[in-house]
Amino acid sequence: MKRKTGQDRSITSQWRPATQAVRGGTARSEYGETSEALFLTSGYCYDRAGDAAARFAGEQEGMTYSRLQNPTVEMLEQRIALLEGAEACRTMASGMAAMTAVLLCQLQAGDHLVGGRAAFGSCRWLTDTLLPKFGIATTVVDARDPQAFLDAVRPETKVFFFETPANPTMDVADLEAICAIARERGITTVVDNAFATPALQRPMDFGADVTAYSATKMMDGQGRVLAGAVCGTEDFITNTLLPFTRNTGPTLSAFNAWVVLKGLETLDLRIHRQSESALKVATFLEGRVPRVLCPALPSHPQHELAMRQMKAGGSIFALELDGGREQAHGLLDALELIDISNNIGDSRSLMTHPASTTHAGVAEDKRVEMGIGEGMLRLNVGLEDADDLIDDLDQALRVVGL
Repeated sequence: MKRKTGQDRSITSQWRPATQAVRGGTARSEYGETSEALFLTSGYCYDRAGDAAARFAGEQEGMTYSRLQNPTVEMLEQRIALLEGAEACRTMASGMAAMTAVLLCQLQAGDHLVGGRAAFGSCRWLTDTLLPKFGIATTVVDARDPQAFLDAVRPETKVFFFETPANPTMDVADLEAICAIARERGITTVVDNAFATPALQRPMDFGADVTAYSATKMMDGQGRVLAGAVCGTEDFITNTLLPFTRNTGPTLSAFNAWVVLKGLETLDLRIHRQSESALKVATFLEGRVPRVLCPALPSHPQHELAMRQMKAGGSIFALELDGGREQAHGLLDALELIDISNNIGDSRSLMTHPASTTHAGVAEDKRVEMGIGEGMLRLNVGLEDADDLIDDLDQALRVVGL
């Protein structure tokens, strides 16, 4: 496969993010296609038996099986690594495949993990249910307080795992402070950066060791496919993560990789436009509902920290109603433009009730601990006109007496 001239890391790493998002990692076949080629193949052929043996022994460059390598998937991995400012990236079949793999590949019985309290429901299931099954102890802390991480450290602590901003409470963690605590003690920091993406926040710039993504969200950006990604050093990806994924098989399909490649081309444009609209919508809602949790709003308790770490507040925020589940469901049912959906990152505006959807599998006492009440709603602001979204929310609020 002939690569386009200039596609070496010493050159592409100097490109600015908007250029990397369009051209980073591009590889062209002998046909010279402009769009990335889609390689729908499970395996590869060899000219000679010795070539097959050499590739499996790592003595010859080339691909052996699409569970391990695929040209389309490799292009996506290189592009995400460039955007993240990471040495390497490994993609996976979904965001939760990425979260599961990045933890299990480096933890074993007797180890200890410190995790953020506010997190996606399935991520809390990993820390609260799955890891303890394998003899891995976990401590959940309020990620807004770096001291809480320090206080939870044990001699056997191996990983700090947290989201910022967190789903759905929009808690913001101090990346620099938490990562410094980890680095001083030889602990690996794994940051779920799905809400911000590297277009708004690059955790490694603040000292994070590893970032993990549901690329299903903003990276695809149009609600089409599932995908996940993990970024880190070449050593971590090759020697820690890859042995786990090559033998367990959470493989990203070439088609899904191609779709996300197309999504990345417009990521910067979309996320900044959606962030602007989200702030406008959140400002409107702040005058109508008891509480709005949007990092871009000055009223957010960690607004200044969020704006130091992020280029914009993002497209997602939460709001709280006093009328509990009944009023929250009533508002959702009254929407005429915004869709009821538990997905995020879509170009369409979507709204959900976390307590009965994304976090329904979390015990009620833990939801309360996380800050997820029955009156909380999460809104993903899409690419529609912000005034149309405001009009829809206005009429729905009036239906429920607000």
